[in-house]
Order: sequence, then C-alpha cells, then structure tokens
Amino acid sequence: MVSRASPGYVVEIGDEVLVFDHGQGSHDNFLKAGFKAVDVHTAFFSHLHFDHCADYPRLVHTRWDQGAGQVPDLKVYAPEYMHRMSELLFQENGVFHPDLDGRMNSSGSRVVYRNRGGNLPRLRPSPDVTSLFDGQVIESDNWKVTVREVYHQPGYIEPYAFRIECDEGVLVYSGDTGPCKGIEEISEGADLLIHMCYFFSGTFIQDDKLLTSSGHLEAARTAAKAGVKTLVTTHFTPQMDAQGTKERCLGEMSQIFNGRIIWGEDLMAIPLEAGSIPNAG
Repeated sequence: MVSRASPGYVVEIGDEVLVFDHGQGSHDNFLKAGFKAVDVHTAFFSHLHFDHCADYPRLVHTRWDQGAGQVPDLKVYAPEYMHRMSELLFQENGVFHPDLDGRMNSSGSRVVYRNRGGNLPRLRPSPDVTSLFDGQVIESDNWKVTVREVYHQPGYIEPYAFRIECDEGVLVYSGDTGPCKGIEEISEGADLLIHMCYFFSGTFIQDDKLLTSSGHLEAARTAAKAGVKTLVTTHFTPQMDAQGTKERCLGEMSQIFNGRIIWGEDLMAIPLEAGSIPNAG
C-alpha cells in the first residue's frame, strides 16, 4: 500500500505561494491542505524524474482552466528539458491537444470560460519556463532563491538544490542528492533543511563509488556539517516503514546531528521557527 505522495512542497511567504516539485499525489495533498492551483504563481523543479514532476501537467492545466485568463501564465524554474516537456504537453497536437482543443473551441466550453470571467479567444496554457543553472539567483520583492547543482545520476539527470531566503529565515530543499559539496555549501547555517532520506544507510549498494542518493546517516552528516538548526527528512522508500526503523534512524541521526530532527509526513505544516510545546494540561 502506498502511504505517501511523491515529493511536493509548498512554501508560503507572506501572501505568496511557491511550489517546489510536484510529483504524483502532490496535487491531491496540495488541495487537501486548502490550496488552489490559481494560488500558485511560481514553481521550482529540482530535477525531472517522474516522481518529482508527474503532477506538473495537472497544476498547469488546472490553474489555466480555473484561472480563465485572469491569472498570468505559471512561472516555472526547472532544468532545461522542461521547455521541451511543456511543448509536448500543451502545444498544438501535443499530449493534451484533444482536451485543450475542446475547451478552447467548443460552444459549451466557451460559455463556461466567459462565465468565469474570460475573454475570447481563449489562449493555450503556456507556462513561462526559465532554465536553471548552478549559482543562479532568482529574486522577488519578498524572497531570494539560490540554485546549486547537486549529485544525482550524473550524466542522465540535471539535479539542483534550492536555498530560499526571506524575512522569516532560510529554508533549503535538497531535491535528490548524494553527499556532495553542493548540498553542504548551499545549506550552510539554514534554519531548516528538507533533505532526502531515501534508505537506511548501508543498505543501498550501487556500482558507483559515490552515492547518488542519501540515507539517514548521509542526511544527518550534511545537516551537521552545514550547521543547520532543523533537519526534515523526506522521500522515504517503503523500507523505512518497517517496524522500529524510524526510531532507530532518529536515534542514530541524533548521535551525528544535535539540532532538531523532524521525520517528514504528508500534509505537515512546519514553521521556520521551532514553536513551544504546550503543557500536557
């Protein structure tokens, strides 16, 4: 039984809603958390493995349909191939051509579109995609995102981590990565680090000498070296659901990293500042 959605994170900064990755199941959780597709104006993708971007079409399409021409095209920051992916999905004769053709041109759909406030002719969804690169800095009035290349399936996947800075503090999202200088350096001094914890360390054997993903001890070492305040572990395999594994991982990680450790679960809301624990009453 699948107990978790694939990676997908919402970051709220003031009245802005940013999305980081949107794998399968992420959009359902996004809705359960009380958000709507039209709430999002900016999305970041750490890499283009299916489990990190499968719900991208749903986000773009739903936002386009419900926005009825009243919201700007979704701003997307992603690896280079996202340009091609978006074309294949949404342009004429693309994957969703029958759906889009009907919604744009059938009489009934045009009525619905006008009733939602849209003005004809209706244009296709056209996400505004910007390619990522190592060292890139992306800024708005309320936040700054720094991009750093990390280590994950080199030669096949273009992987990045993100450092989000705002008035409330600093959040880092690792994406998928093995131990590397990129994730250590971008995480330095962060208030909160969301880091993949894919396996129980020592049980993932690969031909390469360097790990291309991180287990519980690798995540703890990265957090300790970077001096972060809070480590949030995420992106678990079913191996991590075995009875007693979570407790063993947390115990071993705490021997390496002496900050706060949170075992990530779906629909968790985590503030940058650690809150006080209420009295038992």
